[in-house]
Amino acid sequence: MWRVKSLDAILATAEKKSLHRSLGPLQLTLLGIGAVIGTGIFVLTATAAQKAGPGMMVSFIIAGAVCAVAALCYSELASMVPVAGSAYTYSYAVMGELVAWLVGWALILEYALGASAVAVGWSGHMIGLLDSLGMHIPHALTVGPKMSFGNFLEGGEVGGIVNLPAVIITALVTALLIYGTKESATVNAVLVAIKVAALSLFVLVTVPMIAGHASHFTPFTPRGWGNPLGSSGTGVLGAAASIFFAYVGFDAVSTAAEETRNPQRNVPIGLIGSLLICTLFYLLAAGGAIGAFGAQPLVGPDGVPYGDGSPELAAACTAMGAHTPLVCSKEALAYVLNEIGHPFLGSLVALAATIALPSVVLLMMYGQTRIFFVMARDGLLPPVFSTVHPKFKTPWIITLVTGIVVALFAAFLPVGQLADYSNSGTLFAFAAVSLGVMILRFTDKTRVRPFKTPLLFLVAPASIIGCAVLFMSLNGKSKGLFLAWTALGLVFYFLYGFWRSNVRLGVENDEPLTEGPGGVPD
Repeated sequence: MWRVKSLDAILATAEKKSLHRSLGPLQLTLLGIGAVIGTGIFVLTATAAQKAGPGMMVSFIIAGAVCAVAALCYSELASMVPVAGSAYTYSYAVMGELVAWLVGWALILEYALGASAVAVGWSGHMIGLLDSLGMHIPHALTVGPKMSFGNFLEGGEVGGIVNLPAVIITALVTALLIYGTKESATVNAVLVAIKVAALSLFVLVTVPMIAGHASHFTPFTPRGWGNPLGSSGTGVLGAAASIFFAYVGFDAVSTAAEETRNPQRNVPIGLIGSLLICTLFYLLAAGGAIGAFGAQPLVGPDGVPYGDGSPELAAACTAMGAHTPLVCSKEALAYVLNEIGHPFLGSLVALAATIALPSVVLLMMYGQTRIFFVMARDGLLPPVFSTVHPKFKTPWIITLVTGIVVALFAAFLPVGQLADYSNSGTLFAFAAVSLGVMILRFTDKTRVRPFKTPLLFLVAPASIIGCAVLFMSLNGKSKGLFLAWTALGLVFYFLYGFWRSNVRLGVENDEPLTEGPGGVPD
């Protein structure tokens, strides 16, 4: 289970059973922005405000800094190994099959769970839009059935039959991904333009108001900096651990390496470019929301802030009526514009979010299918999942399976605390990549590196430490879920992947390996 697949073998396999290269640097950058800007900034601003108050601006910086150093590590590996699979592929080449499997398994938390939850979030926006137009969908078709794990559900009513809008948007995204990567990227570019326009509008209206509302930034850290060894997940670090979800998705650029023209040059451009643009937008939007409206946490009668997403917070927000603090809103940016006297602009931002959120579903599903595609190509999943459509040149079977799984989650499971759950797997994958790029500097010194991470032995440890601190700053439930998910992944691996691995069977690039001394495959 510690066997590795050499970089040369990975490149040879990709060359023989490859995907069509059609993406350029602009498309990759837009792909990254499309994956990043979405539920995080449009929704999590309120979550961060309850955890950290105005200090959430520092939380955005901390989360962005961790992603930045991780992106530099990703760029070196992606330029060396321009194939699909992202962190999974890199881990297989450096740290062995077991670690690679665990990384690929952890990324399901990031991509599949994230895609289904964003689909549910889009459903809520769409239902609200239709209601405002006088078109009402029956309640039973807007939420899933009431489950016994009610403490995991995220607000709102439960007890319906199926979340039909979420299923429909997932089906449309699945069909688009099967139809073609280039076509998906073109649709994504349009949706990215809409999201960027909406954020730009918000920033232009709110940032000039900061100067006249300096009091909104005091106290700056009402809940302190947080304790990574605690279990509450509050304070600036706790908010950073949640806000990290707002950056998740930039690594989807690296999963597109095998479908990119000149990936050695274009993948680093897409990774770093999309991250810089998103970080700038986040800081301006967060600062504008605080300056224009305020972002202090809501406290109870005893003076203690309510827990984020708690029934007590929901009850307090309901009791306050129409005009509530930012922390009560599920459409934070649109709500700010409404409350400061720009209801029309608020409606435009809400409409833009409704139109553009499907791009996040698209990019998360895209990343998930490409990782599964490579795991199947390596024998760790059934080989049928690596089948490429003869006409569309896309991995259509695994895309269809992923679409069904995401639709099922979206239809029946309105998952609570999505950001923290998703982040636990992502942080593990980012730390693995950062460790892998350091190991390769010793084990494969002569390999050509079109992009070299600057100051690697400062940058990579900073990435690992940052990921560890953010992971420990998650609440206890999220850390427990990650451990349980990892244990389940080990069961799957030892039941199937361990025995069917191409490397174990002496098969590389779909052909038997040559035998070395003693009959051991080279």
